[in-house]
Amino acid sequence: MRSKKLVIALICLVVSTGALVAARLQEKANAASGMTAAARTFLATLNSQQKLAVTFSFGDAERLNWHFIPRERKGLTLKGLEGAALAAAHELIASGLSEDGYAQALNVMSLEEVLYLLEDGDRAFRRARRDPDNYFISIFGTPSNTDTWGWRVEGHHLSLNYTLDDGRLVSTTPEFFGANPGTIDSGPGRQIRVLGTEEDLGRQILKACNDEQIQIAWISETAPDDLRGGGSAQPILSEPVGLTYASMSSHQKQLLRELLNEYLRNMPAEVEQGRRAAINKRSMQNIHFAWWGGQDLNEPHYYVVQGPSFIVEYNNVQNSANHVHSMWRDTAGDFNVPLN
Repeated sequence: MRSKKLVIALICLVVSTGALVAARLQEKANAASGMTAAARTFLATLNSQQKLAVTFSFGDAERLNWHFIPRERKGLTLKGLEGAALAAAHELIASGLSEDGYAQALNVMSLEEVLYLLEDGDRAFRRARRDPDNYFISIFGTPSNTDTWGWRVEGHHLSLNYTLDDGRLVSTTPEFFGANPGTIDSGPGRQIRVLGTEEDLGRQILKACNDEQIQIAWISETAPDDLRGGGSAQPILSEPVGLTYASMSSHQKQLLRELLNEYLRNMPAEVEQGRRAAINKRSMQNIHFAWWGGQDLNEPHYYVVQGPSFIVEYNNVQNSANHVHSMWRDTAGDFNVPLN
Protein backbone atom coordinates (compact mmCIF):
# COMPACT_ATOMS: atom_id res chain seq x y z
CA MET A 1 0.00 0.00 0.00
CA ARG A 2 1.38 3.38 -1.03
CA SER A 3 0.75 4.99 2.35
CA LYS A 4 2.76 2.72 4.59
CA LYS A 5 6.31 3.56 3.55
CA LEU A 6 5.44 7.25 3.52
CA VAL A 7 3.99 7.18 7.00
CA ILE A 8 6.85 5.18 8.48
CA ALA A 9 9.31 7.71 7.10
CA LEU A 10 7.17 10.59 8.39
CA ILE A 11 6.93 9.19 11.89
CA CYS A 12 10.65 8.42 12.13
CA LEU A 13 11.54 11.93 10.94
CA VAL A 14 9.15 13.70 13.32
CA VAL A 15 10.23 11.67 16.33
CA SER A 16 13.97 12.03 15.71
CA THR A 17 13.60 15.79 15.32
CA GLY A 18 11.19 16.30 18.19
CA ALA A 19 13.24 14.25 20.65
CA LEU A 20 15.96 16.87 20.47
CA VAL A 21 13.51 19.45 21.80
CA ALA A 22 12.49 17.20 24.68
CA ALA A 23 16.08 16.34 25.58
CA ARG A 24 16.97 20.04 25.71
CA LEU A 25 14.03 20.88 27.94
CA GLN A 26 14.81 18.10 30.40
CA GLU A 27 17.92 20.06 31.36
CA LYS A 28 15.70 22.68 33.07
CA ALA A 29 15.79 22.84 36.85
CA ASN A 30 12.39 21.25 37.41
CA ALA A 31 9.20 20.43 35.56
CA ALA A 32 7.18 23.38 36.86
CA SER A 33 9.77 26.04 36.07
CA GLY A 34 10.37 24.46 32.67
CA MET A 35 6.67 24.58 31.82
CA THR A 36 6.33 28.15 33.05
CA ALA A 37 9.29 29.34 31.02
CA ALA A 38 8.10 27.45 27.92
CA ALA A 39 4.57 28.84 28.24
CA ARG A 40 5.84 32.40 28.58
CA THR A 41 8.11 31.99 25.57
CA PHE A 42 5.23 30.55 23.57
CA LEU A 43 2.89 33.41 24.45
CA ALA A 44 5.56 35.94 23.49
CA THR A 45 5.61 34.56 19.92
CA LEU A 46 1.86 35.08 19.39
CA ASN A 47 -0.08 38.03 18.00
CA SER A 48 -3.06 39.45 19.88
CA GLN A 49 -5.62 37.32 18.06
CA GLN A 50 -3.69 34.13 18.76
CA LYS A 51 -3.29 35.06 22.42
CA LEU A 52 -7.03 35.59 22.68
CA ALA A 53 -7.65 32.12 21.25
CA VAL A 54 -5.16 30.31 23.47
CA THR A 55 -5.82 31.92 26.87
CA PHE A 56 -8.65 31.32 29.33
CA SER A 57 -9.16 32.21 32.97
CA PHE A 58 -8.06 29.51 35.36
CA GLY A 59 -11.63 29.08 36.56
CA ASP A 60 -13.07 28.68 33.06
CA ALA A 61 -15.11 25.50 32.66
CA GLU A 62 -13.05 24.73 29.56
CA ARG A 63 -10.16 23.63 31.79
CA LEU A 64 -12.06 20.48 32.76
CA ASN A 65 -13.56 19.94 29.30
CA TRP A 66 -11.17 17.28 28.05
CA HIS A 67 -11.70 14.44 25.56
CA PHE A 68 -9.76 12.28 23.14
CA ILE A 69 -12.29 11.98 20.33
CA PRO A 70 -12.23 14.01 17.09
CA ARG A 71 -14.38 17.06 17.86
CA GLU A 72 -14.48 20.84 17.79
CA ARG A 73 -12.05 22.27 20.33
CA LYS A 74 -11.16 25.60 21.85
CA GLY A 75 -7.62 26.88 22.05
CA LEU A 76 -4.96 27.52 19.44
CA THR A 77 -4.24 24.83 16.88
CA LEU A 78 -0.73 23.90 15.79
CA LYS A 79 -2.02 24.09 12.24
CA GLY A 80 -2.25 27.87 12.51
CA LEU A 81 1.33 28.29 13.71
CA GLU A 82 4.64 28.56 11.91
CA GLY A 83 8.24 29.55 12.55
CA ALA A 84 9.11 30.63 16.08
CA ALA A 85 5.54 30.18 17.32
CA LEU A 86 5.38 26.56 16.14
CA ALA A 87 8.79 25.77 17.61
CA ALA A 88 7.76 27.36 20.93
CA ALA A 89 4.52 25.37 20.93
CA HIS A 90 6.46 22.14 20.60
CA GLU A 91 8.84 23.20 23.34
CA LEU A 92 5.84 23.73 25.60
CA ILE A 93 4.46 20.29 24.75
CA ALA A 94 7.88 18.73 25.34
CA SER A 95 8.19 20.48 28.71
CA GLY A 96 5.30 18.37 30.00
CA LEU A 97 6.84 15.06 28.94
CA SER A 98 9.98 13.00 29.08
CA GLU A 99 11.92 12.44 25.88
CA ASP A 100 10.12 9.09 25.49
CA GLY A 101 6.76 10.67 26.24
CA TYR A 102 7.28 13.44 23.72
CA ALA A 103 8.25 10.89 21.07
CA GLN A 104 5.09 8.95 21.87
CA ALA A 105 2.94 12.10 21.60
CA LEU A 106 4.42 12.82 18.18
CA ASN A 107 3.75 9.25 17.09
CA VAL A 108 0.12 9.61 18.14
CA MET A 109 -0.18 12.86 16.17
CA SER A 110 1.50 11.34 13.13
CA LEU A 111 -1.04 8.53 12.99
CA GLU A 112 -3.58 11.11 11.83
CA GLU A 113 -1.72 11.11 8.51
CA VAL A 114 -2.23 7.35 8.31
CA LEU A 115 -5.96 7.76 8.81
CA TYR A 116 -6.09 10.53 6.22
CA LEU A 117 -4.50 8.21 3.66
CA LEU A 118 -6.44 5.08 4.58
CA GLU A 119 -9.97 6.36 5.08
CA ASP A 120 -12.47 6.78 2.26
CA GLY A 121 -14.42 9.89 1.35
CA ASP A 122 -13.90 13.42 0.13
CA ARG A 123 -10.26 14.50 0.43
CA ALA A 124 -11.06 17.92 1.91
CA PHE A 125 -13.35 16.36 4.52
CA ARG A 126 -10.72 13.77 5.42
CA ARG A 127 -8.02 16.41 5.75
CA ALA A 128 -10.19 18.57 7.98
CA ARG A 129 -10.83 15.55 10.20
CA ARG A 130 -7.41 13.87 10.03
CA ASP A 131 -4.41 16.17 10.32
CA PRO A 132 -1.19 15.74 12.40
CA ASP A 133 -1.32 19.48 13.12
CA ASN A 134 -4.92 19.46 14.34
CA TYR A 135 -3.88 19.60 18.00
CA PHE A 136 -4.76 22.47 20.30
CA ILE A 137 -2.93 24.25 23.09
CA SER A 138 -4.91 26.01 25.81
CA ILE A 139 -3.51 28.04 28.71
CA PHE A 140 -5.61 28.66 31.81
CA GLY A 141 -4.57 31.64 33.91
CA THR A 142 -1.23 33.42 33.65
CA PRO A 143 1.96 31.31 33.57
CA SER A 144 3.71 32.23 36.80
CA ASN A 145 6.00 30.82 39.47
CA THR A 146 3.77 32.24 42.19
CA ASP A 147 0.17 31.97 40.99
CA THR A 148 -2.15 29.12 40.00
CA TRP A 149 -2.41 28.26 36.31
CA GLY A 150 -2.69 25.32 33.97
CA TRP A 151 -2.37 24.24 30.38
CA ARG A 152 -3.42 21.49 28.01
CA VAL A 153 -2.47 20.02 24.66
CA GLU A 154 -5.23 18.00 23.06
CA GLY A 155 -6.54 16.47 19.89
CA HIS A 156 -7.57 13.08 18.58
CA HIS A 157 -6.09 10.38 20.85
CA LEU A 158 -4.03 12.80 22.92
CA SER A 159 -4.98 14.78 26.01
CA LEU A 160 -2.33 16.04 28.43
CA ASN A 161 -3.47 18.27 31.29
CA TYR A 162 -1.32 20.15 33.80
CA THR A 163 -2.06 22.27 36.86
CA LEU A 164 0.57 24.40 38.62
CA ASP A 165 0.40 26.32 41.88
CA ASP A 166 3.01 28.53 43.54
CA GLY A 167 5.81 27.19 41.36
CA ARG A 168 4.80 23.55 41.91
CA LEU A 169 3.31 21.04 39.52
CA VAL A 170 0.27 19.80 41.44
CA SER A 171 -1.57 17.72 38.82
CA THR A 172 -0.67 15.92 35.58
CA THR A 173 -3.93 14.09 34.98
CA PRO A 174 -5.96 13.10 33.12
CA GLU A 175 -3.22 11.74 30.86
CA PHE A 176 -4.44 10.05 27.68
CA PHE A 177 -2.62 8.42 24.76
CA GLY A 178 -4.32 6.49 21.95
CA ALA A 179 -3.34 4.89 18.67
CA ASN A 180 -5.29 4.22 15.48
CA PRO A 181 -4.07 2.11 13.80
CA GLY A 182 -2.48 0.40 16.76
CA THR A 183 -0.30 -1.58 14.36
CA ILE A 184 1.19 -0.48 11.04
CA ASP A 185 2.79 -3.45 9.31
CA SER A 186 4.99 -2.77 6.30
CA GLY A 187 6.83 -6.09 6.31
CA PRO A 188 9.59 -7.77 8.35
CA GLY A 189 11.41 -5.30 10.54
CA ARG A 190 9.09 -2.46 9.49
CA GLN A 191 6.24 -2.79 11.94
CA ILE A 192 5.16 0.13 14.12
CA ARG A 193 2.99 -0.47 17.18
CA VAL A 194 2.32 2.71 19.10
CA LEU A 195 1.37 1.56 22.63
CA GLY A 196 2.26 -1.99 21.66
CA THR A 197 4.50 -2.64 24.67
CA GLU A 198 1.68 -1.63 27.00
CA GLU A 199 -0.51 -4.26 25.35
CA ASP A 200 2.11 -7.02 25.28
CA LEU A 201 3.13 -6.72 28.93
CA GLY A 202 -0.47 -6.83 30.09
CA ARG A 203 -1.11 -9.96 28.05
CA GLN A 204 2.05 -11.59 29.36
CA ILE A 205 0.86 -11.14 32.94
CA LEU A 206 -2.40 -12.88 32.03
CA LYS A 207 -0.62 -15.69 30.15
CA ALA A 208 1.65 -16.29 33.15
CA CYS A 209 -1.33 -17.00 35.43
CA ASN A 210 -1.77 -20.47 36.85
CA ASP A 211 -5.21 -22.08 37.01
CA GLU A 212 -6.08 -20.43 40.31
CA GLN A 213 -4.80 -16.98 39.31
CA ILE A 214 -6.61 -16.96 35.98
CA GLN A 215 -9.94 -17.29 37.77
CA ILE A 216 -9.16 -14.06 39.64
CA ALA A 217 -7.39 -11.99 36.96
CA TRP A 218 -9.56 -12.82 33.92
CA ILE A 219 -12.83 -11.10 34.74
CA SER A 220 -14.70 -11.79 31.49
CA GLU A 221 -14.13 -13.09 27.99
CA THR A 222 -16.01 -10.01 26.72
CA ALA A 223 -14.22 -6.67 26.73
CA PRO A 224 -16.03 -3.39 27.47
CA ASP A 225 -16.54 -1.13 24.46
CA ASP A 226 -14.21 1.55 25.83
CA LEU A 227 -12.52 3.06 28.86
CA ARG A 228 -14.57 4.29 31.79
CA GLY A 229 -14.85 8.03 32.19
CA GLY A 230 -13.39 9.21 28.92
CA GLY A 231 -14.09 12.94 28.88
CA SER A 232 -15.31 13.02 32.48
CA ALA A 233 -13.66 15.57 34.74
CA GLN A 234 -12.92 12.92 37.34
CA PRO A 235 -12.02 9.24 37.14
CA ILE A 236 -14.75 6.67 37.53
CA LEU A 237 -13.67 4.38 40.33
CA SER A 238 -14.99 1.15 41.76
CA GLU A 239 -13.60 -1.40 44.16
CA PRO A 240 -10.45 -2.86 42.57
CA VAL A 241 -10.79 -6.35 41.11
CA GLY A 242 -8.36 -8.88 39.77
CA LEU A 243 -5.06 -10.33 40.86
CA THR A 244 -3.07 -8.44 43.49
CA TYR A 245 0.65 -7.84 43.19
CA ALA A 246 1.05 -9.68 46.49
CA SER A 247 -0.52 -12.79 44.91
CA MET A 248 1.66 -12.77 41.79
CA SER A 249 4.67 -14.92 41.03
CA SER A 250 8.07 -13.24 40.92
CA HIS A 251 7.89 -13.28 37.12
CA GLN A 252 4.44 -11.65 37.08
CA LYS A 253 5.61 -9.03 39.57
CA GLN A 254 8.47 -8.13 37.27
CA LEU A 255 6.08 -7.89 34.31
CA LEU A 256 3.75 -5.60 36.28
CA ARG A 257 6.64 -3.34 37.26
CA GLU A 258 7.70 -3.18 33.61
CA LEU A 259 4.12 -2.38 32.60
CA LEU A 260 3.92 0.48 35.08
CA ASN A 261 7.29 1.71 33.83
CA GLU A 262 5.84 2.06 30.32
CA TYR A 263 3.27 4.50 31.66
CA LEU A 264 5.52 6.26 34.15
CA ARG A 265 8.28 6.91 31.62
CA ASN A 266 6.07 9.33 29.64
CA MET A 267 6.29 12.06 32.27
CA PRO A 268 9.28 14.24 33.22
CA ALA A 269 11.61 12.65 35.77
CA GLU A 270 10.22 14.74 38.61
CA VAL A 271 6.65 13.61 37.88
CA GLU A 272 7.69 9.99 37.42
CA GLN A 273 9.48 10.04 40.77
CA GLY A 274 6.47 11.60 42.47
CA ARG A 275 4.15 8.95 41.11
CA ARG A 276 6.53 6.20 42.19
CA ALA A 277 6.74 7.70 45.66
CA ALA A 278 2.94 7.74 45.92
CA ILE A 279 2.80 4.09 44.82
CA ASN A 280 5.49 3.01 47.25
CA LYS A 281 3.92 4.94 50.12
CA ARG A 282 0.72 2.92 49.77
CA SER A 283 2.62 -0.30 48.83
CA MET A 284 2.87 -2.20 45.56
CA GLN A 285 1.18 -5.11 47.33
CA ASN A 286 -2.20 -3.35 47.03
CA ILE A 287 -2.11 -2.97 43.24
CA HIS A 288 -4.65 -5.05 41.29
CA PHE A 289 -4.46 -6.29 37.69
CA ALA A 290 -7.62 -7.34 35.86
CA TRP A 291 -8.26 -8.43 32.25
CA TRP A 292 -11.39 -8.55 30.08
CA GLY A 293 -11.75 -9.97 26.55
CA GLY A 294 -9.66 -12.34 24.47
CA GLN A 295 -6.22 -13.37 25.60
CA ASP A 296 -4.59 -13.54 22.15
CA LEU A 297 -3.25 -10.88 19.80
CA ASN A 298 -5.89 -9.22 17.60
CA GLU A 299 -8.72 -10.19 19.95
CA PRO A 300 -10.64 -7.32 21.60
CA HIS A 301 -9.35 -6.79 25.12
CA TYR A 302 -9.21 -4.40 28.05
CA TYR A 303 -7.26 -4.25 31.28
CA VAL A 304 -7.14 -2.18 34.45
CA VAL A 305 -4.23 -1.68 36.80
CA GLN A 306 -5.50 -0.03 39.97
CA GLY A 307 -3.62 1.05 43.06
CA PRO A 308 -4.51 3.33 45.96
CA SER A 309 -3.04 6.40 44.21
CA PHE A 310 -3.73 5.74 40.51
CA ILE A 311 -5.74 3.85 37.95
CA VAL A 312 -4.54 2.81 34.50
CA GLU A 313 -7.00 1.65 31.86
CA TYR A 314 -6.12 0.17 28.47
CA ASN A 315 -8.71 -0.71 25.83
CA ASN A 316 -8.17 -2.23 22.38
CA VAL A 317 -11.51 -3.24 20.94
CA GLN A 318 -12.35 -1.18 17.85
CA ASN A 319 -11.22 -1.97 14.29
CA SER A 320 -10.62 -5.65 15.02
CA ALA A 321 -8.51 -4.80 18.08
CA ASN A 322 -6.28 -2.37 16.21
CA HIS A 323 -7.40 0.85 17.91
CA VAL A 324 -5.93 1.62 21.33
CA HIS A 325 -7.08 3.90 24.15
CA SER A 326 -5.06 4.26 27.35
CA MET A 327 -5.05 6.64 30.30
CA TRP A 328 -3.51 7.29 33.70
CA ARG A 329 -5.70 8.99 36.30
CA ASP A 330 -5.32 10.10 39.91
CA THR A 331 -7.62 8.37 42.39
CA ALA A 332 -7.50 11.46 44.63
CA GLY A 333 -8.89 13.60 41.80
CA ASP A 334 -7.71 14.97 38.46
CA PHE A 335 -6.97 18.64 37.68
CA ASN A 336 -5.98 19.09 41.35
CA VAL A 337 -9.68 18.92 42.20
CA PRO A 338 -10.39 16.56 45.12
CA LEU A 339 -12.55 13.64 44.12
CA ASN A 340 -14.58 13.79 47.32
